[in-house]
Amino acid sequence: MKKIMITGACGQIGSELVSKLRETYGTENVLATDIRKPDTQKGPFETLDVMDAGRMNDMAKDFGADTLMHMAALLSATAESKPLFAWNLNMGGLVNALEVAREQNLQFFTPSSIGAFGPSTPKNNTPQDTLQRPTTMYGVNKVAGELLCDYYYQRFGVDTRGVRFPGLISYATPPGGGTTDYAVDIYYKAISEGKYTSYIAQGSYMDMMYMPDALQAIVDLMEADPTKLIHRNAFNVTAMSFEPEEIAASIRKHIPNFKMAYEVDPVRQAIADSWPNSIDASAAKEEWGFKAKYDLDAMTADMLKKLKEKETKTA
Repeated sequence: MKKIMITGACGQIGSELVSKLRETYGTENVLATDIRKPDTQKGPFETLDVMDAGRMNDMAKDFGADTLMHMAALLSATAESKPLFAWNLNMGGLVNALEVAREQNLQFFTPSSIGAFGPSTPKNNTPQDTLQRPTTMYGVNKVAGELLCDYYYQRFGVDTRGVRFPGLISYATPPGGGTTDYAVDIYYKAISEGKYTSYIAQGSYMDMMYMPDALQAIVDLMEADPTKLIHRNAFNVTAMSFEPEEIAASIRKHIPNFKMAYEVDPVRQAIADSWPNSIDASAAKEEWGFKAKYDLDAMTADMLKKLKEKETKTA
C-alpha cells in the first residue's frame, strides 16, 4: 500500500483508520472520503456519496490510488430500523467500490462482522468456515458482501481482503448505532455518571476487540503475503468475549462505586442473541500472523485513562 483511498472515513472505524494509515504511510498518501465533512481536517479529503460510482472512480484515478478501503456502511441496529435503505447503501456502495478496484487494479479491503453469523451458527468457538444464516438485514448484507468479494477475486483477480470484526471499542469515537456499542457507552457513562443502564441482558456474551488491535489487524492483513492467504475474505478476528457484568467488574477495579442496571432493548437483544458467544481466529493467526494485544482489563485501564484525558481537555 502506497496510495490509499478510504470511503466512510468519518465513521466508527474509518475516522481512526485514517489517522493510523497517515501515521504509517504519510498524510498525503491517504485520501479520506465521506458523504459528510469531518470536524477537523488534517489531510486530503473529498466529499463522496458511495452511490455515485462515477465520482468514486474519478476520485481514485485522480488520486493515483493503489488501494481502496471501503468502510462506508449502515450499522446493525440502524440497519434493522431502515432495512431497504441499508440494503441499497451497503450493497450498492460495495458493488461500486469493487468495480473501481476491478477497473483500476486496486488492492481492496472491506470489513465484515460477526453479524454475518446467525442463530444456527455454532455459538462457542465459532469456526472460520461454518453455517451462515443471519436473521438481520445487516447480517444478510455482510454475508452477501463476503461472497461478492470472493467472486471479484475469483472471477476478476481483484486482490480483495477482509476480516469479520467483533464489537469494536474506542475512546475516540462515540457509540454509533451498533448492537455491541453498549461496551463503548459504558465507559463514557462510568466516567461522567458513575453508573450505566445496559440495553443488553446480563449473561449475553459477545466477542469484542479494542480499536488499536482492529486497526493493526487491517494493516497486517493488507501487508500480508498474498500467496499465504487461503480465505482472503472475512477472517475471524477477536480479542476477548465478555458479558455486561464482566465489563462492569473490570471498571470497578478503577471506579469501585460504579453501578450497573438493566433495561433490555428487545431489538438489540435479539440481534445479540443471534450472534456467537466466542469465535475461533486460528485461520487469521496461521495465514497472516494475527495477534491481539489487549484483553479486557488492559483495554479498560487504557479506555478510562484516555477518556479522562479527553474530559480534562474539553473541560
